[in-house]
Amino acid sequence: MSDDEQAPAPKEFAGRRWLFPSALVHELDPDAGAPGRRPRRTARDWVVDFFCFLLAVGIGLAAAQSLSEETGLPRSLAILDQTLGALSCGAVWLRRRWPVGLAVAMIPVGLLSNSSGGASMVALFTLAVHRPFRYVAWIGGAGLALIPFFFWVRPDPDLPYLGVVVFTALLTVSITGWGMFVRSKRMLMLSLRDRAHRAETEARLRAEQAQRLAREAIAREMHDVLAHRLTLLSVHAGALEFRPDAPREEIARAAGVIRESAHEALQDLREIIGVLRAGESDESSGGRPQPTLAALAALVAESREAGMEVALDHRVADPAAVPASVGRTAYRIAQEALTNARKHAPGTEVTVRLTGNPGDGLTVTVANPAPPAEIPPVPGSGQGLIGLTERATLAGGRLEHGTRPDGGFEVRGWLPWPRH
Repeated sequence: MSDDEQAPAPKEFAGRRWLFPSALVHELDPDAGAPGRRPRRTARDWVVDFFCFLLAVGIGLAAAQSLSEETGLPRSLAILDQTLGALSCGAVWLRRRWPVGLAVAMIPVGLLSNSSGGASMVALFTLAVHRPFRYVAWIGGAGLALIPFFFWVRPDPDLPYLGVVVFTALLTVSITGWGMFVRSKRMLMLSLRDRAHRAETEARLRAEQAQRLAREAIAREMHDVLAHRLTLLSVHAGALEFRPDAPREEIARAAGVIRESAHEALQDLREIIGVLRAGESDESSGGRPQPTLAALAALVAESREAGMEVALDHRVADPAAVPASVGRTAYRIAQEALTNARKHAPGTEVTVRLTGNPGDGLTVTVANPAPPAEIPPVPGSGQGLIGLTERATLAGGRLEHGTRPDGGFEVRGWLPWPRH
């Protein structure tokens, strides 16, 4: 009998099979499939079963040879003993399919046949491996209780009564304990395998969640970047449309801005699509470096070239000291606010104010007065400010925006700037 025997799932696990994957459930309980379907016996199972059969036959033959030494044993009872022993050895091949039935049947057979002792041992071991303790307790206890009665009826010719009873009882308990140990070892291995499977599943889910969060961040970057570029295109294209008689130099400058903005937008779009295909963050994909607070002046200059009036009030002494993530978030807030001001309040002077110190945080404010005249509403998704609010919250800060008493609009964001 091998320690590697497969043990079907105990009955107490029948209501908790959701803890194990289907493959492990089948390995714990081969009968857990469709009703009436027998589990496929592997090559290892055939080897183990053949070994158990040989063990039962060997013990049965040894017991059959000792029948001639029993005094007063009728010939008919000796023939019955050997016949039941042979049938019991053949029944060993059914031990995997009916472990309880075989163990129960071997109790009365063992009272009539001494040569079936090997098959009884195999049946008891199989019961301990394949079924929970309550089956082993009842069936094994019944077998232990009948040992004194058996040797009282058929005493051993070589050993004293008490000695053979104690020896047989210890052998029965040892076989039962061995089977229970094999079962516990098998259940432990399956439990560890299940935990490893769940750990792999959780790791895969965490990786998928991280990928989803990265793609959401990329989507926000796409909105912030492309909205700014496309707004520049719209402003200059509108100027060319409504001023066909503009000077040649102004037309050339507007066309140059349109070409450059279109090129930049296309380049940004290609990088973002490349990141989405690769499933990685844009910073790890070899793309252009993300803007920081030091790029804010260039953003303001670009807006001025597009015809906006922008006043920059930069009161941060050392922009390079601002953490990169904080500076990038402040840049995106200013970029989105300038884009919205260009669309909804054209012709107004926009003020960008930046203040802050380490430990106090970084504050970026973008405000514009009410437009001088009623302008038609510009279509928009309204997701820009929502995305900025989420971005600021994720960075540990906050974002406030709304209409001012004079009819203007203000966006104010605060971001944490830790003290080093």
